[in-house]
Parts: sequence; C-alpha cells; structure tokens
Amino acid sequence: MTRVVYNTATTLDGYLADPDDSLEWLFAVPGSAEAESSFPAFLEGIGALVMGSTTYEWVYNHERLDEHPEKWAYGDRLSLVLTTRDLPLVEGANIRLHSGSVREAWEQLVSAADGRDVWVVGGGDVVGQFADAGLLDEIRVSIAPVTLGAGKPLLPRRLESDRLVLESARQSGQFAELVYSVRSSS
Repeated sequence: MTRVVYNTATTLDGYLADPDDSLEWLFAVPGSAEAESSFPAFLEGIGALVMGSTTYEWVYNHERLDEHPEKWAYGDRLSLVLTTRDLPLVEGANIRLHSGSVREAWEQLVSAADGRDVWVVGGGDVVGQFADAGLLDEIRVSIAPVTLGAGKPLLPRRLESDRLVLESARQSGQFAELVYSVRSSS
C-alpha cells in the first residue's frame, strides 16, 4: 500500500531553510555524510516524489541541473512539482508541474509509485497540504545541531500528540533521527 512519507532535515529550532531559502547550514554540519548513509535504502522504497517550487528551484540551481542534468538524484521516478509558475525542467528527468491540490494529484502519484511510497521532499507547506488532506502517513526528520532563529518552518500546521506516534529515535553522527507515524484526524 502506498504511503506518503515526509523525510527531511531540520534545525534544532525547526527550520528547513534559512530566510533566503538556503540549505548551506545543513552541509556545514560535521558528520552529515554519515547521516546520509541510509538515504539509498530509503530511496529504494520510493516510487514517486513531490516537492514545492522553492525546493525544486533550490535543487535545480544548487546542482546546476541546466548544465548537469546527470546530477538529478531521483532517477526516473515521477517527480511532481507543485507550482503555479512555469519552471525549467531537467533534461531526461520524469518531472511534471502541477498547479492543483495534492488531492487532485493523488491518483497520479499512487499510480506512479506502483506500490511503493510517495516521498514529500519539501517544503513545509507542501507536507502541510498532505496533512490537511489526510494523506500524510509518516514524518522522518533528522534534527541538526544548528539554530537559525528564522527561516522556512518544518511543518507550518498544527498536528497534536494524538495524531503523532513516535516509532523510533536514533543518533546518526551529529543528527537525531526521529520517525513518527501520523494518525488520521477523524
């Protein structure tokens, strides 16, 4: 059964990116390579992914995908970008732009996932839309020993403890990795 999994890294004070949408803080954390060591196994279970336009543009620009499309890290999986704007696409990648709701995109994501999970890459508002629609199943968050004081929030929605169940916690280098299952709001 296809699940929606939000897997991301955040600062200790709950930000995904700084006020300028940069993730440079993340790459400066010692031991980040160790924390990323489980990523290939996670990606094996992903059949489709979805992200917002700010996340997509950051990856596109950071990796210089216009010049190096081979750096697209998500293979041939469907990558749905939620946006109301035209954005440049990565040559050879299976990227589609979607301007509707996550509920309208759901059947397309399930079909593309083919029994595997859908990964919400980011940002926080996109995962919030999945939570609002009752489609969010799991939150996997790696907390970095960094505080920014401001930036893009991890999940700008209210989810209380009756909906979140801690499934696991472990240390990976300088990161604390937490996995929560998300109960429906009904």
